[in-house]
Amino acid sequence: QVQLVESGGGLVQPGGSTRLSCVVSGSRLDYGAIGWFRQSPGKEREGVSCIASQDGTTYYIDSVKGRFSISRDNAKNTVYLEMNNLRPEDTAVYYCAAVKTAYYSTSYYCNVGMDYWGTGTLVTVSS
Repeated sequence: QVQLVESGGGLVQPGGSTRLSCVVSGSRLDYGAIGWFRQSPGKEREGVSCIASQDGTTYYIDSVKGRFSISRDNAKNTVYLEMNNLRPEDTAVYYCAAVKTAYYSTSYYCNVGMDYWGTGTLVTVSS
């Protein structure tokens, strides 16, 4: 079983930055993929960014390109989401998710979803 624990959410001013962390335990994901998804009230969940563990291939939705950056530290089994130039519309609960073996592309998993999920961390962008 895979456990995912997110941290790093909170209140951020528009234009500010923050970094989310996701610690993975219970299984190594050397051949898997990990992603960040978000959901705000009244909206469907969307895949924000995903990364393949083996080769580091990344995917971003258009609205965060140039502002967000996903990275991984395989030795620490941790994935990060660096979020810069935050906007009020980035306000959401952010979830970390993973698959053990990535048979498909990171864009596929970011659009379809993954097998294991964390409980989420709230990011609020407001002045």
